Amino acid sequence: MSLKVRLKEQQILAMRAKDKTRLGTIRMLFAAIKQIEIDERIELDDDAVTAVVIKSVKQRKDSISQFEKADRADLADIEKTELAILQEFLPQPLTSEEVKALIEQAIASTGASGMQDMGKVMGVLKKDISGKADMGEVSALVRAGLV
Repeated sequence: MSLKVRLKEQQILAMRAKDKTRLGTIRMLFAAIKQIEIDERIELDDDAVTAVVIKSVKQRKDSISQFEKADRADLADIEKTELAILQEFLPQPLTSEEVKALIEQAIASTGASGMQDMGKVMGVLKKDISGKADMGEVSALVRAGLV
């Protein structure tokens, strides 16, 4: 089942359950998806929809940290609730062993020998890991593997 269909089903369930927070979050996600589809005049596939979810998750995490710095626990709690809802639509995260194996494979396939090849390795990994692992941590592991 495609991610958009799954989102639509969850939207209907949220309406029936009268869960305003969940419904609002899913509608916000649909609005972001629709905006991209209209602007670029394309139909988003699952990978592109996942990218929109990842972007929304990242925005929520940034907002949470900003609200906590400003001592606005009430707003941070709202963002945390939305973050939990959005994370349901992300792919199953990879284990650290799987990430390390993919990094080793990417380094071997690109023939990377030093830090100058980090872009090549990250380019190969981005397709496989995007949405399944924190790219900041992956970048640090690649850096450690190339030194």
